[in-house]
Amino acid sequence: MDNFAIMKPFNLTFFIVTAFFVLLLVAASILMRKKSDRAKRIVISAASVLTFIGFIVYKYFLSIDTAYHAISSYNGEFNWWGELPLHLCNINMLLIPVAAMFNLQMLMSFCFYAGSLGACMAILMPGNGFTGYSIFLPRMLGFFGTHYMIVILAIAIVSFGLYRPKFRDLPISCVVILGISFCVFLCNLLLRRTGLYADANYFYNISPDGNPLLELFHSLIPFPFLYQIPSLLILVPYMAIITFGFWLSDRKKKAGAGNAADSITEAACSE
Repeated sequence: MDNFAIMKPFNLTFFIVTAFFVLLLVAASILMRKKSDRAKRIVISAASVLTFIGFIVYKYFLSIDTAYHAISSYNGEFNWWGELPLHLCNINMLLIPVAAMFNLQMLMSFCFYAGSLGACMAILMPGNGFTGYSIFLPRMLGFFGTHYMIVILAIAIVSFGLYRPKFRDLPISCVVILGISFCVFLCNLLLRRTGLYADANYFYNISPDGNPLLELFHSLIPFPFLYQIPSLLILVPYMAIITFGFWLSDRKKKAGAGNAADSITEAACSE
């Protein structure tokens, strides 16, 4: 039973946990299909708030997890200022309720494209202390539960019908991504300048922190924040591929609706 509970990317437990959250998303989408947009916004916002509460509880258990401290960079010192939800993988908890309740389409685009990608990367490439351990450990439940919820909440924005990716939105989406990244960059500078967290590096826009791709960009543009701009060369094609799928689906629906309308017209004329 202990071996079965071990969580690693792409092992049996990983697929079972993934299937659970996929089914949760499917069930929620079915239940909310005929609900009003207001109800959908409230549900998504409430789920985000609950996820954030779970995030705080998870971080509390992490703060007292001596086993984790021994294999992490804490060296026995846990700094709450270093655990704020300001990374790309968890900032959605703050942004989704705002985007949903105020119907901010471009902010939803960030949550769907960038925020979900960050959470997916965290799930697929967990750091030290979050792979090879029982899923029932508090830190494992907190880490994977939080990140899976962030992903399905981002997808729920689309599956609930509150946001639909479009090609014309991509340029503005890039501006929003850069804008949010710059705001986080300012938060990093503030945390460092005040001494609250001297190593603040949310979004990794101060330094690459060992990421090979960011290391490459940093070698070409050795300036904080600015070195991440070339990441759009990867992010834009990724967003375009996803958007193409929605465009193709919409086109098929329009073609089907047009054929159905033609059939009805022909039937009416024959009468």
